[in-house]
Amino acid sequence: MDDETWKRHSNPWSVLTRNTVTPILVIALWSRVWFGQYSIILIILSLIWMYINPRIFKSPKSTNNWASKGVFGERIWLNRDNIPVPDYHRKLPNILSIISGIGFIFVIWGTYKLDIWPILFGGVLQYLAKLWFVDRMVWLYEDMKHLPEYEKYSIS
Repeated sequence: MDDETWKRHSNPWSVLTRNTVTPILVIALWSRVWFGQYSIILIILSLIWMYINPRIFKSPKSTNNWASKGVFGERIWLNRDNIPVPDYHRKLPNILSIISGIGFIFVIWGTYKLDIWPILFGGVLQYLAKLWFVDRMVWLYEDMKHLPEYEKYSIS
C-alpha cells in the first residue's frame, strides 16, 4: 500500500470494518452449498472487499485513537529492517501473527469441511491474536512516533 492508502486505512472505520473480511469470506465460501458454481460471484466480491476496505475511507481528522495508532504501528513494524524497533517489540508480534495464521487455517479447514466448530475456534484464535497484535502495534507506535521518519503519522 502507498502512503495515501495507509492514511486512509488509519481511519477507525477502516480498521473496524476490516474485521468483517474473514466472516464475509467464510460466508462466500460456504455459499457453494446454496449457490453451487455461482458462489464464485460472492467469493470474488469478498476478495474485492478485502482489497478496497483500506482504500475507501477518508483519512482521519485525527490519528489520536487506538485504531490509527495500531495501523501506523504496523507500518513501523513493516519498516523494521530499515529502522530497527526496540528489542522488546521483536518477538511477540511474530508469535501473534503465527497464532492468527493458525486460526485462519482452522477457519479455512472448517469452511472446506462445512464444519462450524473449526471455524468458530479458528476465528476466535485469529481475532484474539490479531487484536493483541494491533494493541502491540499501538505500543510500538507510541515508542517510535518521536522519530523524524514517523512524525508524519500524527494528526491531532
